[in-house]
Amino acid sequence: MSRITRRACAAAPVALAAAHAAAAPRPAPAPPSASPWPDATELAARIRRGEISSAEAVETAIGRAEALQGKLNAIVNSDFDRALAKARAGTPAGPLGGVPFLIKDLEDYRGLPTRFGSRAARLAPPAQTQTRYISAFDLAGVVVIGKSATPEAGFLPTTEPLATGPTRNPWDLTRSSGGSSGGTAVAVAAGIVPAGQASDGGGSIRIPASNCGLFGLKPSRGRMAGAIDETRISDLGVRHVLTRSVRDSAAFFAATEDIGAHAQHPRVGLVTGPAKRRLRVGVMLENGLGHRPQDQVVAAVDEAVKLMTSLGHHVDYTHLPYDGGQFIDDFLLLWANGAKGFAEDIGRGLGRAPDERELEPFSLGMVELARKAAPEALPAAVGRLMADALAYDTWFPAHQFDVVLSPVLSSPPPLLGEVGPTVPFEALVARLREYVGYTPIHNIAGAPSMSVPLHWTADGLPVGVMFSARAGNERTLFDLAYELEAASPWAQRIPPVHV
Repeated sequence: MSRITRRACAAAPVALAAAHAAAAPRPAPAPPSASPWPDATELAARIRRGEISSAEAVETAIGRAEALQGKLNAIVNSDFDRALAKARAGTPAGPLGGVPFLIKDLEDYRGLPTRFGSRAARLAPPAQTQTRYISAFDLAGVVVIGKSATPEAGFLPTTEPLATGPTRNPWDLTRSSGGSSGGTAVAVAAGIVPAGQASDGGGSIRIPASNCGLFGLKPSRGRMAGAIDETRISDLGVRHVLTRSVRDSAAFFAATEDIGAHAQHPRVGLVTGPAKRRLRVGVMLENGLGHRPQDQVVAAVDEAVKLMTSLGHHVDYTHLPYDGGQFIDDFLLLWANGAKGFAEDIGRGLGRAPDERELEPFSLGMVELARKAAPEALPAAVGRLMADALAYDTWFPAHQFDVVLSPVLSSPPPLLGEVGPTVPFEALVARLREYVGYTPIHNIAGAPSMSVPLHWTADGLPVGVMFSARAGNERTLFDLAYELEAASPWAQRIPPVHV
């Protein structure tokens, strides 16, 4: 589930590139253990050393995309010709110069249409502008080869839009890739690109990371470039990337975080390895409804607890500091009002209210839910959500927690169709309440959170474990992620469907 409103576009100033270029020296993080493919950091280094050209790197990614698209359906709009022309013109400047990359199809990228995974935008013209945040990727030197698949407007935690068809999980083609950054997750997991852009408005970085065996960190609200006005609780969506290695995520974070005069958080910069400090860790097993997850997820959490203890961290079990059931209902109403706004935007272009010709059944159900709510319902829900955000923030000092460990989801990747857009609305909402009961609080609280690929089931399905902190504490999470990656490596794991 990701951001569902479009932001105003602004040109990326040259000063942004200069500021990042003038940042602190960049020590080389340790490479991931036994990686079968070079990550973005290594690929950029090989290009700088002249071992491979940027054109060769992009040609390889395009060949992989063409070979796997029929099986995985990860890319919804290719930009191969323009990418090749850019790469053949010389290695783009920037710390990640020449690395092939994907932009999620909820974001404008100059020269490509933005279709939001929706039939309503099937005739959208190419974008003429893009946000400062998306421009930061250009300034980092990546070469965009296309747009990655997303569910309609990022509404669902699975990527099965009616407009383009399901995106399939490379670990099991019958399973969901997660959403809403499912296309990016699949392309990275299968080795098409080493990294891709993602966004998270209720779990949309962490959910596909969990389902596809990747590392996915959701930043704090207002953290990234161009997010100066993201201060309200309704500003759910934040942007970052999905990667196989921790150091790639840290490199993209350093290249795209807001370091301007009006930055909302102290600068993190490039985190290059673990810290020595031992953490106090709260462990929460039950979801928002107070229910335990499936046994495979319990096993993943138990393994993570044993690992954290073995590394010298102090672990205590804990519970949600607010009414989880009410929180889910309130979050759903806020989300539904976002869907209502999306539908109204479409309606203005159509000259009528959109219907099943333009929007999926779930989207229309969300619109109806918002329309039927009493006038006072949304303000009351927002008031409770603000109280929940405060409860989350004070949870950490009250128990002296540095991070909280929990599942990402209540189950391993579900079968395609189980949480898809055509499931009857009430039945789908009931499934979502159970399935996605862990991730939305961090969007409400504006706090950072990460899915770490520490467990695979006996059937070979990845199950991520989530670690979360207070707003602004991404460094704590990156420090821990490096330690976990070294202690329990995952880079050597390859899905059955890969390049």
